[in-house]
Amino acid sequence: MPDKVDAELSSAVEEVVSPDGAFQRVFEALASAPRRRILAYLAHTSLTAGEIAARFNMSKPSISQHLSVLEVAGLIAKERRGQFIHYSLIPNNLTNTLTGFAQEVCPVGRPLKRESKALAERKVADGTDR
Repeated sequence: MPDKVDAELSSAVEEVVSPDGAFQRVFEALASAPRRRILAYLAHTSLTAGEIAARFNMSKPSISQHLSVLEVAGLIAKERRGQFIHYSLIPNNLTNTLTGFAQEVCPVGRPLKRESKALAERKVADGTDR
């Protein structure tokens, strides 16, 4: 049993610190104050790159780079509407990533998560997972 727990913990730690993991991409995106401001602007409405750039004292190519980082991190989506590309927040992705991170690193959450997983596995094995 300890080997299984150690393996699960090792896997969780690897996901948290992996340089190519989802957590890493999100936290790198959030490390930038301009990107956090962009997310705040997109919290309630979609905006074009030009509308976003108008709120900053930086070049449009710099804004485009920030938007690209946010998109790769899965925090925003873009949609072409006519000649403009509108950017919008993907709220569940940010929430799920931050919640997942907290659950992986929170020592109180780990035993509860393992218990929940064991319960789910028992229900599947018993056929009572409905």
